[in-house]
Amino acid sequence: MSESGTPAEVDRQLSEEIDQAGRRAARTVELGRRGFTISVLIFVLLVALLLPWAEGHAGWQAVTGAAGGIPQLFAVTSTGIGVLAGAVALVTRRWWVSWCCAAGGWFASVDGLLAIWSQQSAHANGATGSGPGLGMIIAWITTIILAALWMRTAFSRA
Repeated sequence: MSESGTPAEVDRQLSEEIDQAGRRAARTVELGRRGFTISVLIFVLLVALLLPWAEGHAGWQAVTGAAGGIPQLFAVTSTGIGVLAGAVALVTRRWWVSWCCAAGGWFASVDGLLAIWSQQSAHANGATGSGPGLGMIIAWITTIILAALWMRTAFSRA
């Protein structure tokens, strides 16, 4: 019988495989039904980019800065964190990416509040803002829900 076939060697190999599986499981999160909900909300964010955000500009135009600086900041953070990082987290199921989505989602939520407020406030010339568009409001609410879901997911491994 060869040395690699001894019971001690087989036990050592099995122990290494179990340890590797444990390390792999410690780095990932199990999304379950929450993953489907997050996927739907990411789609809602994409749809919100097609709707009006500020001054008649759609969300995708706000990303480029057509609607002003504060709406652009919210458009970039909600798209970057909500859509791009969210998709990466769904695909990889990495725990640290879930934390990035949670923290970034709350940051984007504050940006959304500021973006909505900026559209309701008086501008420098004394005229009132044109008000936030439907897309901006939908994106803000969706970003808050996504941030809460990612926070629950991130804390599920803690």
